[in-house]
Amino acid sequence: MKSTLNPIRSYDVPTKYALCVMCFCAGLSGSRLQAVESATAERGSEQAVHGSWPFKPPVSPAVPIPDDVSRVANPIDAFIIKDLESAGLRLNRPADRRQLLRRITFDLTGLPPTADEQQAFLEDRSPLAYERVVDRLLASPQYGARWAQHWLDVVRFAETDGFKSDVLRPSAYRYRDYVIRSFNSDRPYDDFVRQQLAGDEFAPDDPEALIATGLNRLYPDEDNAANLFQRRQEILDDLTETTGLAFLGLTMGCAQCHDHKFDDILQEDYFRLQAFFAPIVERDDIPYAALEQKERYEQQLKQWHEATAAVRDQIDALLAKKRDNAEAYMLTKFEPAIQECYKKPADERTPYEEQIARMAAKQVLGATSESKLVGKLSKSEKTQYDDLKKQLQQFDHLKPDPLPVLMAVTDLGDQAPPTYILDGGNWRNPMGEVDPGFPLFLDESDPTIQSTHADHASSGRRAALAQWLVDGNHPLTARVIVNRLWHHHFGRGIVATPNDFGIQGDPPTHPELLDWLSVHLVRNDWSLKSIHRLIVTSSTYQQSTLIDLDDPQHALAARRDPGNRLWWHAERRRLEGEAIRDAMLSASGRLNNRMFGESTRPKLPEGASKRYAWDPDKNIEDQRRRSVFVFAKRNMRYPMFDSFDYPDMHNSCAVRTQSTTPPQALLMLNGDDALALADEWAGDLRSRFGDHSEKMINAAFVSALGRSPTDDEVASAQQFLSKASTTDRDGIGDFLHALFNCNEFIYID
Repeated sequence: MKSTLNPIRSYDVPTKYALCVMCFCAGLSGSRLQAVESATAERGSEQAVHGSWPFKPPVSPAVPIPDDVSRVANPIDAFIIKDLESAGLRLNRPADRRQLLRRITFDLTGLPPTADEQQAFLEDRSPLAYERVVDRLLASPQYGARWAQHWLDVVRFAETDGFKSDVLRPSAYRYRDYVIRSFNSDRPYDDFVRQQLAGDEFAPDDPEALIATGLNRLYPDEDNAANLFQRRQEILDDLTETTGLAFLGLTMGCAQCHDHKFDDILQEDYFRLQAFFAPIVERDDIPYAALEQKERYEQQLKQWHEATAAVRDQIDALLAKKRDNAEAYMLTKFEPAIQECYKKPADERTPYEEQIARMAAKQVLGATSESKLVGKLSKSEKTQYDDLKKQLQQFDHLKPDPLPVLMAVTDLGDQAPPTYILDGGNWRNPMGEVDPGFPLFLDESDPTIQSTHADHASSGRRAALAQWLVDGNHPLTARVIVNRLWHHHFGRGIVATPNDFGIQGDPPTHPELLDWLSVHLVRNDWSLKSIHRLIVTSSTYQQSTLIDLDDPQHALAARRDPGNRLWWHAERRRLEGEAIRDAMLSASGRLNNRMFGESTRPKLPEGASKRYAWDPDKNIEDQRRRSVFVFAKRNMRYPMFDSFDYPDMHNSCAVRTQSTTPPQALLMLNGDDALALADEWAGDLRSRFGDHSEKMINAAFVSALGRSPTDDEVASAQQFLSKASTTDRDGIGDFLHALFNCNEFIYID
């Protein structure tokens, strides 16, 4: 009997709901809590090793020498094969060349290999043929588009606030584009970390570094909240939790209300980490332009201001009373303490009061915008206003076009608001004040913080945090990112819980291998592409997924290691919804590869929520850009992505769930996109090959499935096409639509 071993795993994504479960355990009675702790202790010696292993600096172990070195392509294989030999097992046979090409192309670019790429690889019989493919894919701009999505999942990227209003963040896409450019240029991971956490402190005049700080703006946010004290604290809580998950691989959020119940994370550690972010303020006013362009803009704007001063003064005078009334009414929304912060002169505010005042001012500004005030004018005032606006328009030739802006953060200045440990995590119950600091169980030293006093005054706190994270001896930073890369290449990380290296996470299957790779990353200037290249050129990665249970070796391996923890075969993996959509667009020749810029808005299916629906791009070509560029709206996830387990964008997602549901099949069978693309592709193939050409069938299989059809498949396809009715639908379109719906299309071997 032959079968393909394809276990379906589903890992819980660390969310605030999971944190609540942890906190629930804290409230159990003594005996029940002891039972939970006993169950944890029973995970055995392997878990005991895990408990200390990730918190010590990685040391490069000696590369083992297995008995059979014939399959050792690089050190990864030496570690894997040595452990397999200890269990009496060995690597599976190599994957078929076509399967391997499809696997590596999807893994590195998120797209299927083209017919030309397949032919070139099959005809290249050089021992270096595969390595050349790897180098080509790593150099492709599509590599960054693919791997950016994995990082965007971790940092819960979205272009809207969430909550009821789900307000647009118009410049958020620039952060996404920064991530893509960073991966494509192989930006050293230590620089990647520095720029995202504190680009404004390291390089305040570098637009790229400022864009990178958009990481600190990705939190869900109720921008019209009345309780600004609570809103500020919720933002800081989200930043603290996500920083712990993304860079440390630790559930720091479990220590928000009390000491962590399983890891050695104190509540004090949580708020010491939070203190690094205490001084930040949102910035949506930083121009995204070269210095010369900004200087030219300022000069032109000055000329316009001088020429229009009289007219603008009259408009301001006309609207002044309405503005004062609207401002006064808006302030009644806030409690007296917030109003006091807003009304206090700026030079008299404490840093904390300044943050609250800025948050209030943003809401007041929205309520007192000129467009809203005009609607409150009397008929005669409106006539006067219209006349003044016509006079103002006469100077439009002097007015410069607005400069594009960034979504970024900076510090208030070199002084920071105090940070307190909060009793029960409640902002209303501050206890002792804490300074910025690292989790004590990782580093008991005090951070070296240097505030700046130049034109860009900043506290230097986030820069100190970033420097600590990218120290070559840091126990977690390199391990966490290398484990993320391994996870996306193999379907499961060496630590299967990439956001949780703590005691409740899964123990590592190959800790020495992960340490060797982590040290290799640091020694190779934090080059992520160097890790990719090592992984995908290993014999371990190039194994077949096929398992023949009639083979005694396979049967033995299936009994001894049914979960494939020793990596004795490759895993069949389902594509994400984004990759499935991109594959349909690519196979049909409709993929628009335009990179960067504002997000694309594809047409939504009938029945989508009217409240949160977007208007589709007018140009159908714009709608067919790669999926990473699809508008990331928190309250309206693109339905196809949503059906195939797209993250909710409110929480860090390190491992996507993989469900199998009827809506997935129904969407592929009845979805407008799949049907339209199949029909359009049919027109192309008919014009090239005719209605019933064997060449047409072969071309379709090669584009869709990455292989030629078997003789039986050709015969079945020809029989179908000869009988297909062309009165209602096109037979070739139906045939191509069937290929889209094959398991082989949405899974990679």
